[in-house]
Amino acid sequence: AIDKIYPGLLALQHRGQDSAGAATFENNFHLKKGNGLVMNVFNQKNIERLSGTVGIGHVRYPTVGTGSAEDAQPFIITTPYGIALAHNGNLVNYFDLRKYLIEKQFRYLNSHCDAEIILNLLSMELGKIDLKRLTPRKVFTAVSGVYGKLLGSYAVVAVIANKGLLAFRDQHGIKPLIMGKNGKSYCFASESVALDLLGYKTMQDVRPGEAIFIDTKNGYHLAKIKQGKEAACIFEYVYFARPDSIIDGRGVYEARLRLGEELGKECLK
Repeated sequence: AIDKIYPGLLALQHRGQDSAGAATFENNFHLKKGNGLVMNVFNQKNIERLSGTVGIGHVRYPTVGTGSAEDAQPFIITTPYGIALAHNGNLVNYFDLRKYLIEKQFRYLNSHCDAEIILNLLSMELGKIDLKRLTPRKVFTAVSGVYGKLLGSYAVVAVIANKGLLAFRDQHGIKPLIMGKNGKSYCFASESVALDLLGYKTMQDVRPGEAIFIDTKNGYHLAKIKQGKEAACIFEYVYFARPDSIIDGRGVYEARLRLGEELGKECLK
């Protein structure tokens, strides 16, 4: 999977330059992350170490925390099963959730990154169900519990060890998340340009409030977790995204042209 993740991160380098990281799974998790650009964090030696046919990667633009190496994503937790997670967005209630996890749930948090908050909440919600046999329905039940605690924007991808690949997006669809397929291989990314580079055909945008789970037999499972009013982040169209990306069916370049037209009309008033 790292042969797809690494060039995918290069294609999305514009989304964040503070840190980069990747986690893959093959019998156990393999993790490499740190501060700096993708090309500075990864080299041939640690790329070869990241074995496995499933994995996730991340480039960081800090919205909370100090930006230290401990805040780099993905994050890994050992229970249940073992989960690696990365997210794009900003939790409005980050400090309340951090206090809740530390003081009420006695969780140890090693960073000041909101992805670690989401990971611990997902771990807790999965821990509430019968884990002898993990079904997609049980995964979605756990994700629903996570939705009930998060306020803000979040587009999340996670690997559950020996179980599958999970992706979900906040009910307002504030941050983008798109899904592609190439043969039996699935890919999730913040922008369509990563799928284009890697040769994946776009299947769909993960809709606001949706969760998708790909099991280890390539089974595809989708659930609408929470309904909400769509409210895309305007910065995606004027700052974050590449002009050749398509977000929720809208071309970023075309959206910028239309924004300019509307701004021009305002200036003429």
